[in-house]
Amino acid sequence: MELEGKVAVVTGAAQGIGRAIAEVLAEAGADIAVVDLDVSRALETVTTITKSGRRSLAVKANVAEWADVKGMVDQVVAELGRIDILVNNAGITRDGLLLRMKEEDWNLVLDVNLKGTFHGTKAVLPVLIKQRCGAIVNIASVVGVMGNVGQANYAASKAAVIGLTKAVAREYASRGVTVNAVAPGFIDTAMTHGLAGEAREALLKQIPLGRLGTPDDVAQAVRFLVSPAAAYITGHVLHVNGGMLMG
Repeated sequence: MELEGKVAVVTGAAQGIGRAIAEVLAEAGADIAVVDLDVSRALETVTTITKSGRRSLAVKANVAEWADVKGMVDQVVAELGRIDILVNNAGITRDGLLLRMKEEDWNLVLDVNLKGTFHGTKAVLPVLIKQRCGAIVNIASVVGVMGNVGQANYAASKAAVIGLTKAVAREYASRGVTVNAVAPGFIDTAMTHGLAGEAREALLKQIPLGRLGTPDDVAQAVRFLVSPAAAYITGHVLHVNGGMLMG
């Protein structure tokens, strides 16, 4: 229970990786604000967390909108008393080859994945600075480091999240705030369930560990980075990809 007494905000926590992160941080003792546009699924996450004995609330917010994110932070502080941890997980894909990519698909992915991370970080920093302690973890992607066919918008957004992570880590280390990123490889979620048999086998051949990751694999990495065990780590990108990318 290394996070006992802490309050964590997890965006995009209604399902998939975000839900796993929220549940794992609750297992570690944190109270959780489940932030998502899908309130019904967010409430399912809340129900699971409260059954474990932790406090939790669902907050509807579009991370691409500053007013939503600022209001969300104010609500969490009012209802849960503080914020110690922020996990910027909310993200989307709109895949397509660059020459066929619509500008609205480029803008939407950058707005949610990058601007959403900017909004969450900017909104929560005053709270963390006032406490002179706190941890922010941004969910990046292996695609933001190595690229991927048909994902120019997604790769650009996640590469930018990595740059943002390092810049903010340098800016606020003196205030007791750590800022790190987790870069998942290919994780067994709704995003990968559509892979056909041959495509899935080809993907697995690129992964030395021979399997897709699980949401829990990512969640455990986040748990480490927000724990006291990682107090001297900031500006770091932790790769969780089964060996697909080494460096």
